[in-house]
Amino acid sequence: MTSANEPTAAPAVDVQQLVADNDLGGRSPGPAVGLFLLCVALAWSLFQLWIASPLPFTFGILVFNDTESRSIHLAFAVFLAFLSYPAFKRSPREHVPVTDWVMALVGAFCAAYLFLFYRELATRPGNPTDMDITTAVVGMVLLLEATRRVLGLPMVIVAVVFLTYTFGGRYMPDMIAHRGLSLNRTMSHQWLTTEGVFGVALGVSSGFIFLFVLFGSLLDKAGAGNYFIKSAFALLGHMRGGPAKAAVLSSAATGIISGSSIANVVTTGTFTIPLMKRVGYRPDQAGAVEVSSSVNGQLMPPVMGAAAFLMVEYVGIPYIEVMKHAFLPAIISYIALLYIVHLEALKANMVGLPRRGTATGGSRLLSLALTISGFFVLCGVVYWGVGWIKNVAGDAAIWIIGAGLLAAYVSLLWFGSQQPELPLDDPEAPVFELPETAPTVKSGLHYLLAVVVLIWCLMVEQMSPGLSAFWATMFIIFVMLTQKPIQAFFRGAGGLGAATKQGVLDLIDGMAAGARNMIGIGVATAAAGIIVGTVSLTGIGLVMTEIVELLSGGNLMLMLFLVAIISLILGMGLPTTANYIVVSTLMAPVVVQLGAQNGLIVPLIAVHLFVFYFGLMADVTPPVGLASFAAAAIARTDPIKTGITAFAYSMRTAILPFLFIFNTQLLMIGITGPFHFALTVISAIVAMLVFAAATQGYFLVRSRWWESVALLLVTFTLFRPGFWWDMVYPEFQEVPAAQMGQLIEEAPANASKRVWIEGTNLDGQDIRKGVLLPLGAPGTVRERLGNAGVSAIAQGKELLITQVKFGSVGDKLGIEQGYRIVSAEVAADRPDKEWMFVPAIALLLLVVALQRRRFTPTPKPVARSA
Repeated sequence: MTSANEPTAAPAVDVQQLVADNDLGGRSPGPAVGLFLLCVALAWSLFQLWIASPLPFTFGILVFNDTESRSIHLAFAVFLAFLSYPAFKRSPREHVPVTDWVMALVGAFCAAYLFLFYRELATRPGNPTDMDITTAVVGMVLLLEATRRVLGLPMVIVAVVFLTYTFGGRYMPDMIAHRGLSLNRTMSHQWLTTEGVFGVALGVSSGFIFLFVLFGSLLDKAGAGNYFIKSAFALLGHMRGGPAKAAVLSSAATGIISGSSIANVVTTGTFTIPLMKRVGYRPDQAGAVEVSSSVNGQLMPPVMGAAAFLMVEYVGIPYIEVMKHAFLPAIISYIALLYIVHLEALKANMVGLPRRGTATGGSRLLSLALTISGFFVLCGVVYWGVGWIKNVAGDAAIWIIGAGLLAAYVSLLWFGSQQPELPLDDPEAPVFELPETAPTVKSGLHYLLAVVVLIWCLMVEQMSPGLSAFWATMFIIFVMLTQKPIQAFFRGAGGLGAATKQGVLDLIDGMAAGARNMIGIGVATAAAGIIVGTVSLTGIGLVMTEIVELLSGGNLMLMLFLVAIISLILGMGLPTTANYIVVSTLMAPVVVQLGAQNGLIVPLIAVHLFVFYFGLMADVTPPVGLASFAAAAIARTDPIKTGITAFAYSMRTAILPFLFIFNTQLLMIGITGPFHFALTVISAIVAMLVFAAATQGYFLVRSRWWESVALLLVTFTLFRPGFWWDMVYPEFQEVPAAQMGQLIEEAPANASKRVWIEGTNLDGQDIRKGVLLPLGAPGTVRERLGNAGVSAIAQGKELLITQVKFGSVGDKLGIEQGYRIVSAEVAADRPDKEWMFVPAIALLLLVVALQRRRFTPTPKPVARSA
């Protein structure tokens, strides 16, 4: 229900068409062409399932290596891009022009060139023929055109700028100049090797991003999306601001299904946004809550955004490690968003929707406690039981476990079939009460088994992400083919043939939708490969280190602000995946190196997550945050205002990257035991809730300005207790030079030692700085310094640096010949920094006491009518 004082509605927008235009191309050709495109998309999905499965190696047929797989993957993406995405807004959408057919066929041939002529190319590496170069040039042009259609002009501009830099290096300013490269060398590097277009990014897209997107698409077509949304509303809709809290929870759940922020907004927003407006949220607030929760869906393990899978290759760690590091920031970010919508509800004195049932609060609490405890008991039984079966049954264990999974699936289907079937959402229909909690939750528990299979394969069996997604996808395919006929049998409804047919049609539709969803990611990763190829071909990455260090003045915090701004600016035109590839390729090594120069160990995963977070913020930030536009279209309000409000709600997501750079315990790095883990989690959650209260200007009551400042101080102290503690008790203590040699020799293998260096640089400036030197394998002082590319001799009580190897770690740290190592540092014996939590909690309690004096209970509000 809208009121007279609401802002003027934005022009009506077809939300589904907005999603189709951005994610699927928006073209709807005739039946014959539509069927052909469906078959191509289906063939792409089947190809990806085949190469991910063990079957090629089992039967020894159709075995493709990584290069061939990437080539075929891009051929499918380019072919579908030209046929699905019109060239211009006014281009026909009802049929495919002849020019698009020609470009699709030629583009697919150029992309598949590495597969079609793989053996010939392998016999003449570095010696391309005219045909090779011609194919590469045409393929590059058509890839850029496909990128323009799918992703827009900004990505093309970025790629063209890097190509221009490759060719015109000799005409660039001295700081970034290079000798320039020929057309043959550039095209060969970019198109005929795995250094450019067909590089790591496209390999990750082909290797396992596709499978995760397909898994999500099939899970949605099976009915899990509707189940997650209805369950979230049944559980939370009765609370203050309940629809907004349900939007947050359902977006966290559907984040498993959708890799697109826009699609996530539309999937849950068509239902949640009208309900949020109904209970009292302004249209821009309702849209902003949905945007914030949907964007955060890409942060939530186990299935994160596509860029998270690239971290596996770029950082060189298993995906389970990426999930471990990303888990706590994602959880506290969602908890804080729940708290923000609660505060907004308190400000407006809102009330939730009425729910069915007469259960008392005590019985509901008991039911919740039993459910949670039962869940943990079940997890323990399954974990230890499966381990016992493996030990006892040996090779037959897989069949026993499979039979147990089948039995669990059939049992849950029978259990769910005893409940009424969940109706599909109708966002136009008024909602007077919430669905019953127990029947709603029970009706779709079998969907969770697919997620359990995925998590089990990733975390317990520790399979590769691609193989884990394959088995999870195969299970959800089995679910789609069997759930409807089995449910019809259990309900005695008959029509088993029709139910089976509908399951097959849903499966085909889901597999085709998964392929269509991958067009943008496939093209984005290929186009981003141009930037990566330019960096490896020209050495611009080393130059960027000098430029950024000059701009930041060697200040790590200023450097991080520059990286954040670059990510946001690029994010205005690039999708999250491409943005991540560009910024992480150029800036991640620079941040790590500058941290080392400042004596701070910055884990590479922390920098990559930093870039990932700010890349996601671009979907929120006006003026071009597409997720905000989609939400504003549903809420019928101003998209710019929605984007600004969403950015305010997302500030908690924006500060987290800065915090976990300096406090890596938030990424589960450096946790020493269960108590330390619990303390880290609790303090992080409290800190984020306090930050939300500070930024919203409301805690128990509306905060005064100095109370908000005090809450921000509490937040900072809980997140970074070491900042204050280091002022009282320094973290390190200097060791005299006389003991330095012994410390270096006794340091553990592959340890880093913080040393102080003095000297005069080439500009005549006196330098004194602390750097982290990696010492490598055990050995003498000379050998261990040599591992960092530094040669030194004893000079009195100091070490005189006689040589620094070019390109070594020492060179990158800014160490020069003639500098002196004057001392080293060791960790100081001091009390734990967590003692700073005591004054922080005391200050928080003071604010609570002051606000309680102003707190007056408000009359119980009355729910608005529909």
